[in-house]
Amino acid sequence: MFKRYIGDKAFYRRVFGVAIPIIIQNGITNFVSLLDNIMVGQVGTVSMSGVSIVNGLMFVFNLCIFGCSSGAGIFTAQYHGSGDREGVRNTFRFKILSCLALALVGIGIFYFGGQGLIGLYLTGEGDPQEAAGAMAYGLSYLQRMLLGLIPFALCNAYSSTLRETGETMVPMLGGIAAVLVNLGLNYVLIFGHFGAPKMGVEGAALATVISRYVELAIVAGWTHAHGERNPFVRGAYRSMRIPARLLKNIAIKGMPLLVNEFLWSCGMAILNQCYSTCGLSVVPAMNISSTLYNLGSVVYLSMGNAVGILMGQLLGAGEDEMTVRDENRKMTAIAVTSGLVFGGLMAACSGLFPQIYNTTDEVRALAAKLILIAAVMLPFNSYTNAAYFTLRSGGQTMVTFLFDSCFVWGCCVPLAFVLSRFTSMTILPLYAICQAMDLLKCAVGKYLIHKGVWIRNLVGA
Repeated sequence: MFKRYIGDKAFYRRVFGVAIPIIIQNGITNFVSLLDNIMVGQVGTVSMSGVSIVNGLMFVFNLCIFGCSSGAGIFTAQYHGSGDREGVRNTFRFKILSCLALALVGIGIFYFGGQGLIGLYLTGEGDPQEAAGAMAYGLSYLQRMLLGLIPFALCNAYSSTLRETGETMVPMLGGIAAVLVNLGLNYVLIFGHFGAPKMGVEGAALATVISRYVELAIVAGWTHAHGERNPFVRGAYRSMRIPARLLKNIAIKGMPLLVNEFLWSCGMAILNQCYSTCGLSVVPAMNISSTLYNLGSVVYLSMGNAVGILMGQLLGAGEDEMTVRDENRKMTAIAVTSGLVFGGLMAACSGLFPQIYNTTDEVRALAAKLILIAAVMLPFNSYTNAAYFTLRSGGQTMVTFLFDSCFVWGCCVPLAFVLSRFTSMTILPLYAICQAMDLLKCAVGKYLIHKGVWIRNLVGA
């Protein structure tokens, strides 16, 4: 029975050829983010709260950019699988224009509405002076982070296209360079080393912005310098015209994905806001827990990307259904196994990790318990993520919309809102109940994958 979930050497060589560069990039990114988070945490609990709130808001923006690129990326992977270079070029143009537009909208929203958005997370019980301090730190951090939204958006358009056309090393190297720059500048600018001014959270934001320009320069620069290996970039800017038929197809198949990412990330933001009503100590504790969770989820999230890319290429190349199902089952097994392994490691580190932070014993104890809950759910999160990318690879964006956003807004958000507003439930049972809703999502995902609604070639004749 277990042999059905184990591939041969050629299978693992193909899968890890795509997945490992993504894992390395995401792993280093999250590890440096962890160090970044710890550095900010050394400034104090209040500053950490302000920064974590802003990063939660930026998470919504980042996923919108991801959703925009991914909507067109469904077609990019399948065009590449069918050998259609012009099709890849047109999807790249769409990504550039749409990501740039989203970045400008994001800058406007955060610039004019940042204070109100941050204030939503500072309504729990606690010291009013701490809330005011967190607001000040958050606004200062946000204003500087706005300078990095455009390079982040453009780099995402380049990196996603490179990955979907089989080039995963360059985005990985660009990401590694960026996080190393970010880490080095954090050390210099946050604490004022080597004669630099001690800037605190402003220094952390400035380091992130500079690193994003570095990443864009590396990824875009290499892409244009090696046009023979990246034919999609040749003539890409001579005209920004995109065929009406492709625009229509992306609108039908891709826009639900953008809307899904926006609504899902907003749902996550609302869930965190509901959690924050349980007290101001919840914000830094959730920040500590989510930082370790992000590191632990690197492999399964990267495998999700690999599933989307490889399934899209197989479908675009016209592979038979049995082969596609077999490959998908084995890749999903890798993702779930990684969830089991890293969930166990998270649980083992739950008591030690919070001790690194310069915060109160109350926050550390709460963070340790939140980490344990997240660790238990990691294997289930792994499965739902693989199911999401599987459904997306065949263009089933409306199904993924129902599977992802509608589930969050129809089940998780109402549950969290009612329990946080109309009961005296504390954060730990509230968080555990809301996280356990993913068990239902696993059952839905298994049904949809088995039904085969995702096995579709979108670009074939």
